Amino acid sequence: MGEDPLIRWDWVWNNLDDPILALLLEHLHLSLVPLLLGLGIALPVGIVCARWQRVYPWALTTVNILYAVPSIALFFLLLPYTSFSLWTAIIPLTIYSLVILLPNVTDGLRQVPDHVRQAAVAMGFGPIRRLVQVELPVATPAVIAGLRVAAVATISMVSVASLVGLGGLGQLILSWGFDRQFATPIVVGTVLSVALAFAVDGLLVLTQRWLTPWTRMAAPRRGPRIGGGDRWR
Repeated sequence: MGEDPLIRWDWVWNNLDDPILALLLEHLHLSLVPLLLGLGIALPVGIVCARWQRVYPWALTTVNILYAVPSIALFFLLLPYTSFSLWTAIIPLTIYSLVILLPNVTDGLRQVPDHVRQAAVAMGFGPIRRLVQVELPVATPAVIAGLRVAAVATISMVSVASLVGLGGLGQLILSWGFDRQFATPIVVGTVLSVALAFAVDGLLVLTQRWLTPWTRMAAPRRGPRIGGGDRWR
């Protein structure tokens, strides 16, 4: 008898809705919610850190200490309080995303040129209006860059939550694959995890292009050179 194929397409088609699609949607939910919560926390904390620089080392040290706790240990520490709800995975993943997002938000706001701030003040912008209409848009590329790294890291870490009965595609890999010595769910779960990371990263790139249209302004086009000199048509 020959060996079983690596991918059994009949199993994929028969289980496309459940468990494959259901676990993919759970994986997406467990990835996006921590990112949004992390961004919601990193923005105000990053603004405070950019305004009062003495706060930044304390804030960064705090999130780094929490990041040092292994994810598996943190999942099990939360179980008595969150049971087997999605929050058992969302809370640790939110903490881990802060380690990436907080420095990017803070550095992005610090990199706003002083003359830009002064120009906004000269135009009569108050602190809130200057922050919303000037500083945050200028810091957007740095924030999106942090989101892209945090998104890929979070999507990969979600699978670890399968050890506590969550984890989206991690369950497909662990429960349906390794536990049953069945290669097809392992391959499907791995490929879908990578594809999800690429899709979210691409969406964030498009979001940055939409939020920062000035970065797409093309340089003036030059016509063909005339002769061998330096003149351009």
